[in-house]
Order: sequence, then structure tokens, then C-alpha cells
Amino acid sequence: MLNVFLQSDAAVVENLIVPDSVQKARFAEAITRLADEEFVRGIGGEMLNWLVWTGIKFLISLIIYYIGRWLLGKLIRLIDAVMTRREVEVSLHSFILTAIKTLGYVLLVLIIVSVLGFNSSSFIAVLASMGLAIGMALSGTLQNFAGGVMILVLRPYRVGDFIEAQGVSGTVASISLFNTVVHTTDKRTIYIPNNAISTSIINNSSTAQTRRCSWKVSVSYGDNYDSIRDAMYAIIKRDGRALETPAPYVRIDAMADSAIIIEARAWVKNAEYWDFYDAITEAFYKELPQHGAHFPFPQLDVHLTHDNK
Repeated sequence: MLNVFLQSDAAVVENLIVPDSVQKARFAEAITRLADEEFVRGIGGEMLNWLVWTGIKFLISLIIYYIGRWLLGKLIRLIDAVMTRREVEVSLHSFILTAIKTLGYVLLVLIIVSVLGFNSSSFIAVLASMGLAIGMALSGTLQNFAGGVMILVLRPYRVGDFIEAQGVSGTVASISLFNTVVHTTDKRTIYIPNNAISTSIINNSSTAQTRRCSWKVSVSYGDNYDSIRDAMYAIIKRDGRALETPAPYVRIDAMADSAIIIEARAWVKNAEYWDFYDAITEAFYKELPQHGAHFPFPQLDVHLTHDNK
């Protein structure tokens, strides 16, 4: 039994330890097989065909890329010139150009991917998934973005307009794609999200060329109404900024508990509204008492009774 095991081990060792000459012979045989003419012709031909076809597709893709980029540049310059001539809002102008450029390059990449032989549907699916994920993460920001686009397209107000919205009144300083900046009369800067302002009631005082000023003056019962009315007319006309049409208006508005309320109205150019309003208000306060006006203030009569008990 021991001899059998020794003989078996010797055979294994003989197979494992191969002389160098034998290894060289086996390697030469393998090279000879690989160098077979028919084998080399088949593999080499397929490789050559693949390289030529891939090179052609790559060259076509380069041509498509440069031609597409040139056409996209021409289109962007054309749209830019048209929007400049029509004085499109700066923010909307920039947004439209950026959107067209982005969509153009995405379309160009999809065309190149299809030419190269890749499955463009998978690429589109990846882009859609990324867009969905980004949209869910930035839902509030995208709502403001959509509101900004609607404001820039519909233009319910412009830069420089005096508006009242979301409990804020002031002059519009700028309109971006995400918020509207308003400067109030006391020099505060308010940032209003576009989603909120685009869905709210907006009072725009700057759309018309003219604007009506209105004052309500309380005078005491027994004051000379005719004299006060004539004095109010004279003050408004003397200023010179009130329009002739519609003509200024002064009438009794109401008979309150402790005063007669006289209302004056006058139309003025929109740009002169506040200066005119402030000047007439000051003139009424200073001059109407000289014409017999007494400005009443709330009074309370208290009656005391003495109880002998």
C-alpha cells in the first residue's frame, strides 16, 4: 500500500514540475493556433468593421453637435433681438433665453445619444426621475417660480408701480422669478413671495394716467358751509395741479353726531398724487379756520347726580 501511494505522489510531482523546454513547446503551439489564418481573418474583420462603424457614428455625432450648437446660437440671438425690441421684462427675458438654451442642449444630447446607438428611452427615464425628485424637494420654490412666470407674462404690475397686496403698500423695486421687492413709503424693503402675490388681490394705483384725491373735513354744526365750501374750491384751484376734467367737487358727505363732514375731490396726474394731496391737506388745516371752520373733536358730557341717601 505504501508503494502505491509513493508511486502516485511521484506521478503528481512529475505532472506539476514541467521542464522549461516543454513549456516553451506548449506556448508555441498555442501561438500557432491563434495565428491560424481563418481565425485571425474572422476576428480581425469584425474588429475592423466595428472600429470603422463606430468612427463614422462618432464623426456624425460631432457634426450634429457643432451644427446643432450653431443653429441654437442663431435661434437664441434671434429671440433675444425680438424681446429687446419689444422691451420684454428683464427677468422674463433672461428666463426665456436660459430655458430655450437648456432645452436645446438636452434635445441635442438626446439626438447624439440615439446616433451613437444607445437607448435614449433609458436616458429620458433617468432625467424624468431626477426632475421628479428635484420638484418634490423644491415644491415651495417651484410654486414661487411659477408665480413669477405668471406675473412676468400677465404683468399685473411693473417696476415703479405703486401697489397694495398682502397687507403691504409701496413702490415695486424689482420683480424676480421668485419674489417681488417693494419699497414702502417709510423706506422699508419688503420681499413678497411670488406664489402669494400672484394669487392675491392686487391694488395697482399706477396703471391709469390720472388719480383722484379725496379729503373729508369735519366742521362744527352752525359753521358757515358756503364760505367753507368756496374756500376749499379756491385752495384746490390755486394749487394749479388739479385737472379741469373731471372738475373738482366739494359737497356735504354726511351729518355725523357731532360734526358736518365735507368731502372734496379732485383729479390729478398720477405722478403728482402725493405732493398734491399733502399740499392741499396742509392748506385746508391752515386756511379753513380763517373762513369760519371749527374742527370738532369727540366730547363726552358727564352728568353727576347727588343721592341724599
